Amino acid sequence: MRQALRGLTTRGRAFVAAGITASLCALLLGQKDLLRVGILLVALPVVAALVVGRTRLRLQVRRSLAPDQVPVGTQATVELALSNQGRMPAGLLLLEDRIPYVLGHRPRFVVDRVSPNWRRTVSYPVKSDVRGLFQVGPLMLTVADPFGLVETSRTFTRSQHLLVTPRVYRLPEIRLGADRAGSGENRPRAIASAGEEDATVREYRDGDDLRRVHWRSTARRGELMVRREEQPWQSRCAMFLDARTISHHGHGPSSSLEWAVSAAASIGIDRIRRGYVTTLLGGPTTLSAISHRTSAAVHQPLTTQQLLTECATVEEHKYAEIAPLLTVDRHAQEPSLVIAIVGALGTDDITSLNRWRTSQAIGVALLLDAASWAVGAEATEKAARLTTAADATENELRRNGWRVARVRRGDHLPTVWSGLGLRSGRIA
Repeated sequence: MRQALRGLTTRGRAFVAAGITASLCALLLGQKDLLRVGILLVALPVVAALVVGRTRLRLQVRRSLAPDQVPVGTQATVELALSNQGRMPAGLLLLEDRIPYVLGHRPRFVVDRVSPNWRRTVSYPVKSDVRGLFQVGPLMLTVADPFGLVETSRTFTRSQHLLVTPRVYRLPEIRLGADRAGSGENRPRAIASAGEEDATVREYRDGDDLRRVHWRSTARRGELMVRREEQPWQSRCAMFLDARTISHHGHGPSSSLEWAVSAAASIGIDRIRRGYVTTLLGGPTTLSAISHRTSAAVHQPLTTQQLLTECATVEEHKYAEIAPLLTVDRHAQEPSLVIAIVGALGTDDITSLNRWRTSQAIGVALLLDAASWAVGAEATEKAARLTTAADATENELRRNGWRVARVRRGDHLPTVWSGLGLRSGRIA
């Protein structure tokens, strides 16, 4: 009852205020008819609160989301199966499913009367033009009286999630050369004449097992060297996505970050489909690894589903340099192919990128020309500076052996990707 009284609507409060005012005036003026009207105005909300408060619904809701994963701009359907498991009828019901506004307007349904064993199925579409992981639900139920004087709300606890993935392009097959080279610890072994696997050692890294130290190579080179593990050969691809705020411009689906995320998803899926063991740095898993000081998760090869989830949940972050994002992967096995999707980089960033790429790996960089995404006053003020920084980054990466593709707003990813392939033994 108390909860129902707290649920008085504006109309209900107005009735109570008007009833009290009329009753006081009737007492002062001695008007019995006016007193009756005042009592009636006060009694109506109280009776409505009593009826609503005594409503005991056993409403069951089952939600289905089909499909639960869609690309941006694709519609999904939410279906709600409602049923009254109790024996008590109910009056007016208002149903609202809570969804983010990027999925559309919140759906509202009105049910005039709920009888015992009542069942109904309702559905509504959802669509998002931005990627992300969105919560659908919970359902909020509002019980109201026919006069609109009292409303009480109850919220169900169950909800579901809709994964909206970035747009994925099918890329043309190109020759990068990485599938022919050995990849780090997986490349073929050469046995030294003395019988020692001297050619299969590498520099010691933090976290390496000391039992793998190769003392003869350590003594000869003057630094700790460890044996590589014997594993079957398999091409490895390490990707880096630069999601720093300072590297991007634009807002919403047309921003440079969305182009970069779509490129990361498309290239990663293409590499996985071609048999590469693929990892991705710069996404939410990397940020979590840095904050929790553990790098185990970033070393795990990604499946297509894991890659899509990772890319769908990428957000801009405030890191000033890329070094922390790359050094979290220092224990990983050496890749045969590294792909960096970056904006303009400083000198320290380029140094970190070169250290992350091993000498045996083929380096491919998609360099975003952020100036082409800047608009309005932002474009006038920053275009020249951003273009100069992108030019310097491109020259420095090429000088260090990277294969670079300059990306501008409106460029089609498959076209950009095809330009990175080898033609007649030379870089296109």
